[in-house]
Amino acid sequence: MRLDKYLKVSRLIKRRTLAKELCDQGRVAVNGTTSKAGTDVKLDDVLVIQFGQKVVTVKVTGLSEHATKENAKGMFELVKEERIQ
Repeated sequence: MRLDKYLKVSRLIKRRTLAKELCDQGRVAVNGTTSKAGTDVKLDDVLVIQFGQKVVTVKVTGLSEHATKENAKGMFELVKEERIQ
């Protein structure tokens, strides 16, 4: 699944266009490598997303093309969340 679509479907980011913009700005990394919106996301990948003053690290635990509110929570596991100065 494409990275921008995964971020939207898993509800880590509200809109796919915003997910694409974050990727284009180099604020999303997959397994330690800065990634573009078209990068393929697989199970057990580790994503690091920088939101302004916050950095969120998650592990991909599920892939679903059409997530509902209930199964979107099962698509990732929060590894770390930290504020940066």
